[in-house]
Amino acid sequence: MATPAFDLNDLKRRMQGAVSSLSKDLGSLRTGRASPALLDPIQVDAYGSMTPMAQVATVSVPEPRLLSISVWDRSMVSAVEKAIRESDLGLNPQTEGQTIRLRIPEMNEQRRKEMVKVAHKYTEEARVAVRHVRRDGLDHLKKLLKDSLISEDDEKRQAGDVQKATDAYIAEIDGVLASKEKEIMHV
Repeated sequence: MATPAFDLNDLKRRMQGAVSSLSKDLGSLRTGRASPALLDPIQVDAYGSMTPMAQVATVSVPEPRLLSISVWDRSMVSAVEKAIRESDLGLNPQTEGQTIRLRIPEMNEQRRKEMVKVAHKYTEEARVAVRHVRRDGLDHLKKLLKDSLISEDDEKRQAGDVQKATDAYIAEIDGVLASKEKEIMHV
């Protein structure tokens, strides 16, 4: 089987996936402001299987510190309420019929610092993912060189391109972290 040609765009697409995943993870971190993304990680026990919140209810933000959850099926209200209580978000749901209200409390300094630590953990995971993609690309180039499909000069040039792409995506990841950290620490 022939070794496939080197595709820098595929590596960039995979690196962008790590950045997108980080943005999604950071979006679910609580910053003291209400955001529907806050409830994205919550799974509800609906009809015997774990289901994302978005598939059983509509989440809206009527006020900066309030989330309103309109549950579609009246029989699911208690399951949604239970899922919110059991999540590690520290929120206390208040139910009125098929609507659940969540007040987002002010975050104290210690809680903000904990959130920043979690953000750093997510960011490091994204950096590692980008580095794995870089390693895959460099390994592929070495294999092409070993199989005499590219010259040493081409291998060095393309390895430089892979490193430039890696540096660019790591910088983008650091920028995403910096803005999230600023958002979390903003009082």
